[in-house]
Amino acid sequence: MEPVLRGRATAEMVAARAKVSRVAVSRAFNPHTSLKPEKRELILRIAEELNYSPDRAARALVSGRSHLIGVIVPDVCSHWESQEIDALTTALQDEGFATLLFKTRTDYSMDERLLTYMRGFNPDSVIAFVENVQPETLVRFLGNAVPIYMHYPHPGDPSPPDFPLYDRLNVLQRDGIEQAVALLQGYGAKKIAYLSGSDQSEGNLSREKMLRLIMSERGLEPPIVARGDFSYEMAYGSIIDLFRLHGGADAIFAANDVGAFGALDALRHELGLRVPEDVKVVGFDDIAQSHWKSYDLTTVKFDLDERIRALVRLILRRLNEPDAPALEEIINTRLVVRSTVG
Repeated sequence: MEPVLRGRATAEMVAARAKVSRVAVSRAFNPHTSLKPEKRELILRIAEELNYSPDRAARALVSGRSHLIGVIVPDVCSHWESQEIDALTTALQDEGFATLLFKTRTDYSMDERLLTYMRGFNPDSVIAFVENVQPETLVRFLGNAVPIYMHYPHPGDPSPPDFPLYDRLNVLQRDGIEQAVALLQGYGAKKIAYLSGSDQSEGNLSREKMLRLIMSERGLEPPIVARGDFSYEMAYGSIIDLFRLHGGADAIFAANDVGAFGALDALRHELGLRVPEDVKVVGFDDIAQSHWKSYDLTTVKFDLDERIRALVRLILRRLNEPDAPALEEIINTRLVVRSTVG
């Protein structure tokens, strides 16, 4: 009978049982190191039998890496953010990282006490999904870690500065928005409303700016702006106001899918209008609920899997090249056509 282990199992115990070196045990728990598959399998099996797990704190002291990734978000319950956090956490775990989640205030700013708390974990990287936590502020709290920001390039905009150093995921919105406007215009829409998101969101502001540019290039009048905040409730009320007070529109381009859902329900259930016969609706994001039959929403798609892969690549590239200048990845957008236009 095997002796009953008391106390915490150690790497030395695993090494002795597997007849390998202490270094081999460490390598078995690092997915990025080379080790024969059969040896890795043996070590991991024995580690499970002994209920052994690596001491992260000790590994961090030796390697200088915590295997922790900070994620700063404005919301954890909204449809897009919850889907992205879920996918990102899974992808990071597959790469051997744990996730530290931090939430901003409602104005997208962040209490510096939380940043001090974050620094205590010594994260390998921090992904900032909000722009109000400026790189100038964030880098003061991160030591050697280089933060990652979303960036929405627009023709004529100056390039972001490389100091303070931060890496960027460039989200190109033009293709998807241009495809949406072309489709609306092809179906005869001339009076297009933009149902906005939060004024605090750089993604929303750049989305509206790109929509205005493309509509101007295609000879259309500027969009009417119906104020929203990315929520269903505000979108619902804003669209009712648009049609009862301001003459309505031929089409609505919403800053996000949840806003588009609010617009659809207001049009159909409050205003008695048909979609797409009377009013056409386009969303943005392509969240999972967009293909539900009740909405079947035409929308500009961020490919979530592509976005997550790009973020993970930025983290791994930076860890492999800690002294490199600003690193960039690029993702594009495209239109997914469903029944709310046509």
